[in-house]
Amino acid sequence: MSDGSLRRFSSLEIEPLIADRPAEPRDSSRLLAVSRADGSLRHRNFSDLPELLGPGDLLVLNRSKVWKARLAARKPAGGKSEILLMAPESPDNLVWTGLCRRIRPGQTLDCAGGARAECLARKADGSYSFRFSHPVDEAYLAAHGAVPLPQYILNARRRRGAEAPADEERYQTVYAAVAGSIAAHTAGFHFTPGLLARLEAAGVKTAFVTLHIGWGTFRPVRAADPAAHLMLEEACEVAPETAAAINAQRAAGGRIVAVGTSSMRTLETFSGEDGAMRAGSGKAGLFIRPGYRFKVAGAFITNLHVPDSAPLYMTAAFAGGDLLFKAYTEAVKEKYRFYSYGDSMLIC
Repeated sequence: MSDGSLRRFSSLEIEPLIADRPAEPRDSSRLLAVSRADGSLRHRNFSDLPELLGPGDLLVLNRSKVWKARLAARKPAGGKSEILLMAPESPDNLVWTGLCRRIRPGQTLDCAGGARAECLARKADGSYSFRFSHPVDEAYLAAHGAVPLPQYILNARRRRGAEAPADEERYQTVYAAVAGSIAAHTAGFHFTPGLLARLEAAGVKTAFVTLHIGWGTFRPVRAADPAAHLMLEEACEVAPETAAAINAQRAAGGRIVAVGTSSMRTLETFSGEDGAMRAGSGKAGLFIRPGYRFKVAGAFITNLHVPDSAPLYMTAAFAGGDLLFKAYTEAVKEKYRFYSYGDSMLIC
């Protein structure tokens, strides 16, 4: 399959199936089990996962937490604006990289809490450098920032009015621990403490990596030749105990199950050509597309993605484009829910 053939996914009627609210409870979401060995598809629920995995499996999950990175602002003339903070550029938290619409270097914004932000420069990737009048630290963001929910979720929440669920809490995994993402590790939404306990009782082991999801994950693939797509780097880390657990799992012949594209990209970033995992921290800039040779995971849990997205390209690389198109066609027919709050797949 060529990279270009992923364009056929755009012919599927996915937009009406984009979920604007989460499943309740979390593990009641649907799970499409996809076999690479025989091409079979099975319709299950995510709560069935302990029956689909076994004591020879190791789940690898991303423990990054979405921080309050959305900062309301006003232009000097009074018009509304906002800054989506991506990462600090200075140790004093005065200079940040962020995204903002319709701003030019030299302009200033008045932000929540009395901070003033001066736009210093526009970067090659379309983001900006901002200098703040006082530190934008954890305490400031806790008081004045907001969780950067996708716009379609915000719109749905406004429509639901007083009945809106606490999206700021629901737009996190139950195991999120290290703040730093501007978008959620959505493949992990389906896990509950009870399901994790059942998996442990079934002998399934877990290990954690950290990848702070940034603009790179959700920046669309627009290049005519996908090989020209620039995957923006995202900070990631593999702890020594995680590297040891993965290497022991491989040595024992056990299967590694990557949960989410962020976990998969971290594994591939920190593995050698022989699949051996090393501990450390760094930047993940891999754009994984069809033709890529995976070195670590033997199974993959991921949500259902929209066309022209980097996660869709990675999933097609793992499943094979024809099998994934077959699975997506079936998911559309059976009205699976797509995107952040949607249903999931287990590809093995």
